Amino acid sequence: MKVPVRWLKDYVNVNISPDEIGDRLTLSGSNVEEVIKGGEEIQNVVTGKILKIEPHPDAEKLVVCSVEVGQEEPIQIVTGAKNMKENDIVPVALHGASLPGGIKIKKGKLRGIVSNGMMCSEEELGIATENPVHGLMILPEDTEIGVNIKRVLDLENAVIDFEITSNRPDCLSVVGIARETAATLGLKYSLPDTKFTASAGKNVKDFVNVAIKDSLCKRYMARAVFNVKIGPSPEWMRERLIEAGVRPINNIVDITNFVMLELGQPMHAYDKREISTGNIIVERAKKGEKFVTLDEAERELSENVLCIKDGKTTIGIAGIMGGLNSEIKDDTTEVVFESASFDGTNIRVSSQALALRTEASSRFEKDIDEETARLALDRACYLVELLQAGTIAEGTIDIYENPKQEKSLTVDGPWINEFLGTDIPLEEMKEYLDRLELKTEVEGNLLKIEVPNFRIDINIREDIAEEVARIYGYDKVPTTIISSNSTKGGKNIKQQTDDKVIAAMMASGLNESISYSFVSPKVFDKICLPENHELRKVVKIKNPLGEDYSVMRTSMIPSMMESLSRNYLRSNEEAYLFEMGRIYIPLEDENILPIQKNVLTIGFYGNADYLNLKGIIENLLEVLGIEDYSVARESENPSYHPGKTASLYIKKEKVATLGAVHPDVCENYELDKEAYIAEIDLDTLYKYANLDKKYTPLPKYPAVTRDIALLVDDSVLATDIESTIKKQGGNLVEKIKLFDIYKGKQIPAGKKSVAYSIVYRDENKTLVDAEVNKVHDKVLKALEFKLGAQLR
Repeated sequence: MKVPVRWLKDYVNVNISPDEIGDRLTLSGSNVEEVIKGGEEIQNVVTGKILKIEPHPDAEKLVVCSVEVGQEEPIQIVTGAKNMKENDIVPVALHGASLPGGIKIKKGKLRGIVSNGMMCSEEELGIATENPVHGLMILPEDTEIGVNIKRVLDLENAVIDFEITSNRPDCLSVVGIARETAATLGLKYSLPDTKFTASAGKNVKDFVNVAIKDSLCKRYMARAVFNVKIGPSPEWMRERLIEAGVRPINNIVDITNFVMLELGQPMHAYDKREISTGNIIVERAKKGEKFVTLDEAERELSENVLCIKDGKTTIGIAGIMGGLNSEIKDDTTEVVFESASFDGTNIRVSSQALALRTEASSRFEKDIDEETARLALDRACYLVELLQAGTIAEGTIDIYENPKQEKSLTVDGPWINEFLGTDIPLEEMKEYLDRLELKTEVEGNLLKIEVPNFRIDINIREDIAEEVARIYGYDKVPTTIISSNSTKGGKNIKQQTDDKVIAAMMASGLNESISYSFVSPKVFDKICLPENHELRKVVKIKNPLGEDYSVMRTSMIPSMMESLSRNYLRSNEEAYLFEMGRIYIPLEDENILPIQKNVLTIGFYGNADYLNLKGIIENLLEVLGIEDYSVARESENPSYHPGKTASLYIKKEKVATLGAVHPDVCENYELDKEAYIAEIDLDTLYKYANLDKKYTPLPKYPAVTRDIALLVDDSVLATDIESTIKKQGGNLVEKIKLFDIYKGKQIPAGKKSVAYSIVYRDENKTLVDAEVNKVHDKVLKALEFKLGAQLR
């Protein structure tokens, strides 16, 4: 947003430099990108009067001039210009002067004659127009001698370019910046004049009627002007528009642009002749409708684009650009002014879809205040009367069904000081807020604030604290160290646990893999899930990159299988991977965020099998200090081999599924080798992890080891055998180790031989054979009774 400083000064009496204005406003929260100064390259150029002109003695085309420049003595300048005469007043660049383009002026000699400067043309000053004057620039006869040429030519004006954030549409205007300037500097500002006289002869309804057929239009106001005289705008208006970056067109169009820049309310002017039915209807476009905008481009509209129509044709795209068919022409005599308010989201979406961004759309998309519409319409009529551009008809069309109500906030004053770390009196806070037109009353320790509609960014008490801070001065807010009991330096328990998990995986020879949380719905077929499987209930992405990334994953098996398959297809003989990620389980209510579970996935193929996988997990549990776990056979998971899969439990809570990948799944992923995968619920591991390591002294008393070989049915699980031994052995059983499984000619069909080494130890004494035999016999009898085991 470019704001000419002289335009700003129309509404607030600022007597500091443009640079200082920019600095002060930046400190109060209005970020200044650049201060653009007119004539900045022109230095040490003054007005001078030519007292005498004499021929150069050695050059026919040069003359020697005596020039009065406000110094004690006239200076001598040699020039080749021909258009001046004695007593003319011209711009004079003195010794050491600078001109646009980096030109430096120094005294020297021209064909032997001393020249103490240079008399300048419009081109040399950088102010030449389309039809420049050839030769020196001749100034009016009454021009003061010896004054800075920038002051004479009004080149000292500056333009401040602001970066306006999306939550402050009230600052997208000269008046909005004037309000901020006044509040920052403790000054008063004024609104532009809006008084005008309407003609009693005609009424706006004689020209047009308005109907709103879509709620995307919040308010629509219209007035009519007749006896219109189209012509150029006055110089002062054109200068302000150009400085603000807008090209002047004609007086009527310039008035609408001037009001938009001045008050932040976009307006539009329609040639009444082109409103063929006499009606303005605000409704959406028809799908595929073609429309030619003011920039002479034909655009195809969708049914989401809000339009201004006359019942037969479209005459404008609401809030974005008018139509070429209704533009103001040189012979226009009747004009309808539009001042309206439209839904910001719709304007932004339509603007993007049409690839058409304008000054109007950039304001409407930020939801400007509906109340500004009347002020803008009044200002436009005032300017019409001021410029004698037409006669204003009586009456105003104003359709505003749901007027916006002002908000109110009650904020605890001491809380603001505590929040900012300041000690600002409540009356001082009230003064700051009143400057910003936040009408405030102090009641005890409370600030009761009425928030004007144009401040859409103020909703909570922190917003009020920010307003107080920026007017008080951010530079005055003391620097404090953050104090909180909730966080301390270092990693939290979850982060520490994650570090140990990663370290354990890498120590087991695995490489970390990373994949997207977005997957294709087709992956559920590839991992052989039935049609009604609960994992097929997914969170769908509203704006997916494509079908392959259209849903959130409910299992990490597809991601791991993709990684293993990719390695295999690139001729890697083996791959050992792990990934820590999340799965997303949707709830019945789609408006509630899905459950996000942290999952560790292990996957590999190559010179390893199920026991390697189980060993990796057991190592992980040992690192995390988890001892009370068990493993049970798993045969119902369709993605795993039914005979080579198990589930891991901690205190009867399922934590993991581990085993061989189902051959059909491997085939779907073009993986010809047997692969193994484990899915581990990290959230449960976090719950049971015990990272506190305690010192355990070496045992004082010796252990007794007994080896047993058992003949059991093939269906008996090693887990059942081990749990029976632990239960019957009690505290005396220190360790159980399976060291042999055998099937052969000596073993009956349907049977297997399993051999265990059992270590007995008592922490308080040395065990004798009688004590060990008693416990050991109890173990054997339990194995025989519960599992049908026979001692070999």
